[in-house]
Amino acid sequence: MIHVGLNAHLLSGQAGYRRAGIHGYIANTLRHLPDADPGLRYTVFTGEGNPPDHPRLAVRRSRLPASRPVTRILWEQAAQPWQTGGLDLLHGMAFVSPALSRCPTVVTIYDLSFLYYPDRLPALRRLYLRLLTGLSARRARRVIAISQSTARDIQAALGVPGERIDVAVPGVGEHFSPPSPEAVAAFRAGRGLPERFILHLGTLEPRKNLPVLLEACARLPRRLREEASLILVGGAGWGVERLRETIARLGLEGYVRLEGYAPDDELPLWYGAASTFVYPSVYEGWGMPIVEAMACGTPVLAANASSLPEAAGDAGLLLPPDQIDAWAEGLRRALEDPAWREEARRRGLEHAARFSWAQTALQHTRCYRQALA
Repeated sequence: MIHVGLNAHLLSGQAGYRRAGIHGYIANTLRHLPDADPGLRYTVFTGEGNPPDHPRLAVRRSRLPASRPVTRILWEQAAQPWQTGGLDLLHGMAFVSPALSRCPTVVTIYDLSFLYYPDRLPALRRLYLRLLTGLSARRARRVIAISQSTARDIQAALGVPGERIDVAVPGVGEHFSPPSPEAVAAFRAGRGLPERFILHLGTLEPRKNLPVLLEACARLPRRLREEASLILVGGAGWGVERLRETIARLGLEGYVRLEGYAPDDELPLWYGAASTFVYPSVYEGWGMPIVEAMACGTPVLAANASSLPEAAGDAGLLLPPDQIDAWAEGLRRALEDPAWREEARRRGLEHAARFSWAQTALQHTRCYRQALA
């Protein structure tokens, strides 16, 4: 039986914004890997994370505090190479593998924001990724990208041939489905939410392009702003003070609500309660919230940038990320055109049904077998 090691140290064991994004991708992939190919067994290297319990999924925990970036880097490069005895393949599930790996490797790259938007990361983490991601990708037998857009970036920026790149797009959790009207009503009452609102979900940081969204909202007719406020759900990333300054400059303090991080089990209710979901980000490896919102029956407006057209398919309204008037018009349509909303809801449900974590895991196992062929 083929033995694959999985570096899953970015699994988070605590509630918070770090449980979004990469954590979600790793956690859901691990949950479905054992059933994707009975001929593979795994050892999961992790720190505080909690991989699923399965007889073909052994867990080895680091005794170092690997939740700290510096300690994790030291573990990945100094300790991990000596823990790979008996492995046929080592999968670095987040950007890097050991430079001195003692067995063949696969590496997953989610995006190249550390190259294109370097200021979003601390200096040490940014330097580590710049140095090691390219090296890891070029040395790996196979590279996993989470979108065709990221695969193209890896080819262009890191020089990895396209034939060595596999695309394994994220799935959608089974709990993302249209919530009942009763559940939405209770959630809205408990949170003190308005009957109609525009929703954005994601870490609050510059590449999410929220100033354009705020400027567009400021250009809506007053009656629409009074009918449907803007709610931003997500942890505060770097640069959040600039966002607050923009809200104040536009006089939107009473219109915009910052709700902070929301746990995963609440997300279907947030999506289901919203009139429309907006995602103006200028750069993403994938757009998980777009597909999740569609799975919950919520119409979506998204930027026509990086991987977001892949995530939205033909179901979302795609808008130029830098054109404020286009976003203002898109918001007006989403709020005033019930026929468009119903069509967007129907298309969104059909589109989201194409994505599953079981398929994501299957793409991983195919990659492992090809790496060892």
